[in-house]
Amino acid sequence: MDISVIIVNWNTKNLLQNCLESVYHTIDTLSFEVLVVDNASSDGSAEMLAQYFSQVITINNKENRGFGAANNQAFAIMKGKYALLLNTDAVLTPGAVNKIWEFAEANSRAAIVCGQLLNADGSKQNSVASFPTLLSLATNISLLEYLFPKKYPSKRYAHKEPIEVDSAIGACMLVRKKALEEASFFDERYFFFFEETDLAYSLRQKGWRIYHVPDAFIYHLQGQSIGGNAKSRIEFYRSRYQFMQKWHSRYYYRVARAIIFLRLIIEFILNMLASIVTLGLAKNIRNKTKVYLELVCWHIKNYR
Repeated sequence: MDISVIIVNWNTKNLLQNCLESVYHTIDTLSFEVLVVDNASSDGSAEMLAQYFSQVITINNKENRGFGAANNQAFAIMKGKYALLLNTDAVLTPGAVNKIWEFAEANSRAAIVCGQLLNADGSKQNSVASFPTLLSLATNISLLEYLFPKKYPSKRYAHKEPIEVDSAIGACMLVRKKALEEASFFDERYFFFFEETDLAYSLRQKGWRIYHVPDAFIYHLQGQSIGGNAKSRIEFYRSRYQFMQKWHSRYYYRVARAIIFLRLIIEFILNMLASIVTLGLAKNIRNKTKVYLELVCWHIKNYR
């Protein structure tokens, strides 16, 4: 079998249905299976699958196990040469999967291949990511993308040919099963963020490569940010610190954490001043100030 399409779902029934319809409507020349791992949804997702997609292999968890652990369940039973990881808010376009599959087939050391993610209006989303470094943490990433486009590729550039990158955004990426097995799947200590970054870093350490195919288009309908609330951002920081502790020295981790904390303090002060100047009437500024305060407090409470 060519591909095992793997989708992790948690209470996104309608998005999941749209995603599955795009899978069956656009993948037509490759042999594939579809596996959906449901993390204890309560929105009728199971009933929808049974009614409209009875051919899908389903794994129903009794609790939300997170992204990495849920995917690992599917990796353990997949039959395809590749795993196509899809978020439920991803919608494939015709030919997209064939393009990334053909590139992977032509490049035996390609462990992960991703396409170009699009917003609903067709504008580009960032589809690749560079590994975090002290420089990228201390500097505006947009400036680095402008000054060093080869080191920090982004959506601002119109790439005409596939390029090698550090890591792919996990909304849609093709992963070679052989590479997955060599990396022992996802590290389940990550719950929702940085799983794909950690996997890519591990694979690159083993001599594998990660690629971006710019003319394979996938709509990513709700994935434009990590969310504006403190809870999701805290989970993001937790995962980022775990990544740094795992792959870098204790000194590197301490410096990185200090840089991040300093930037949060500055953002909090600037937003607090803006809130004072606007007499607290600007709701968006009030909310941002509250979020930054929660993030600062979390960092102080969880300093280690």
